[in-house]
Amino acid sequence: MIAAAGFRRALRPPGTAVNVAGALNLCGVLLKYLSVAALLPAAVALGYSEPVWPFLLAGLIAAASGWSLERASRGKEQIGIREGFLVVSLTWLLAAGFGALPYVLAREGVLGNPLNAYFEAMSGFTTTGSSVLVDPQALSHSLLLWRQFTQWLGGMGIIVLALAVLPRLRVGGRQLLEQEMPGPEIEPLTASIRATARRLWLLYVGLTAVLVAILSIFAWTGVDGAMSFYDAVAHAFTAMPTGGFGTRETSVEPFAPASQWVLALFMALAGANFALLYRAIVRHSPRVLARDQELRLYLALLLLGSGLILAELVSEGLFSGEAALRHSVFQTVSIMTTTGFASADFTVWTSLTAMTLVALMFAGGSAGSTAGSIKVVRHLIIGKMLRRELDQTVHPEIVRTVRLNGAAVDERTLRAAITFVLLYVGCFVLGAAGLALESARANVGISPFEAIAAAATTLGNVGPAFGFAGPFGSFEPFSDLSKVIMIGLMWLGRLEIIPIVVLLTRNYWRG
Repeated sequence: MIAAAGFRRALRPPGTAVNVAGALNLCGVLLKYLSVAALLPAAVALGYSEPVWPFLLAGLIAAASGWSLERASRGKEQIGIREGFLVVSLTWLLAAGFGALPYVLAREGVLGNPLNAYFEAMSGFTTTGSSVLVDPQALSHSLLLWRQFTQWLGGMGIIVLALAVLPRLRVGGRQLLEQEMPGPEIEPLTASIRATARRLWLLYVGLTAVLVAILSIFAWTGVDGAMSFYDAVAHAFTAMPTGGFGTRETSVEPFAPASQWVLALFMALAGANFALLYRAIVRHSPRVLARDQELRLYLALLLLGSGLILAELVSEGLFSGEAALRHSVFQTVSIMTTTGFASADFTVWTSLTAMTLVALMFAGGSAGSTAGSIKVVRHLIIGKMLRRELDQTVHPEIVRTVRLNGAAVDERTLRAAITFVLLYVGCFVLGAAGLALESARANVGISPFEAIAAAATTLGNVGPAFGFAGPFGSFEPFSDLSKVIMIGLMWLGRLEIIPIVVLLTRNYWRG
């Protein structure tokens, strides 16, 4: 008890404004509850007569670590927005550590390497989809489903799930939600933040169940001979969180066109604002969809990207008819929503399609979705700001407010959008340069474009890149330092950079 009290005092030195002990206390609680997730792959292992102990031991280690951290600290009830930055940053690091444990314990293939295991787990919980695996089918059914399940857990957010189911996490809940959910701002569905989180999760679970049902029907009726119930569950677990992990070496290429069209539809839904979808679907207010400016731009970018790639595929004779339309739409939706599934090996397409797909990596989905990258709403806001500046250059006397969906956007939000984009571009440039220099040092043969694509896809939580890290390839050939750089990019991208950068400032710790 004396040692624990001393530890708590050391965590929060006199004069420090940040409640570090409270943040660690909450991280311990979240890790303890997250450990329950190991029961699902354990049940699958029992069903397939596979080893159960890696999952049970991983869950036990996570539960014990979370319990120990909770006992050694206190004060989760007093956390606020400052501690929220620390909580979400640490939670994803801890979650990835927990996710890596079954891989290391099972020691199956390249995932027996702790760094590879952590890379795969970070890619899972951040819903990136970049993988060190060459052939996922070489994994056991239970370990492969765990890989898929980590993306589903990370999709809507571990913090959001905690707010929905843990009755004690009332104080500081809104700050946690705002720091974890992607996008510049959150528009609550109800006055209660826990009720909002619970409703978003219900929609998330419901859409996942519908996708499982549709794909399973395709399998049972013979529409898709390559699909099974296992595949249906596994791909629903990674389509709705816009994750992109697959059960096959060639992603979703082996599946029937009908399955690919359905996956494209649900990826597009997952890339839209979930609060908006809730109002349209559950509250029967479809008119809100037509009025939302971000959704209109989101759909316009999807159409534009699909059109450009379709024209290129047809003109170059790579595909024709329905196949050309399907591959162009599927890849545009998959990359822009940062899912990362592949219906074909797009690395062998033309230079224009490659440039288009890399550009889409910087678009992202809507705010409040499971997608990563910059987000459409920020592009929309900055576009409106540019228009205002141009108008005021010609007519200096004009005073014009930037409006989004008819409501005025305050200047703080405008500055935040610009700050985020500048930080995003800076992290991307540093990441691409780091990968290029390290790959040259380690004699890993990648071109400058492939280094750019690898940095863009990991920072944007997209998944596939080009070269050996393409949609049918693997990130395993990268050096250890390159993998560490990409782990950092995935972590930065999932938390949208600012919560992590804030931790590096003196004012954060000095108060």
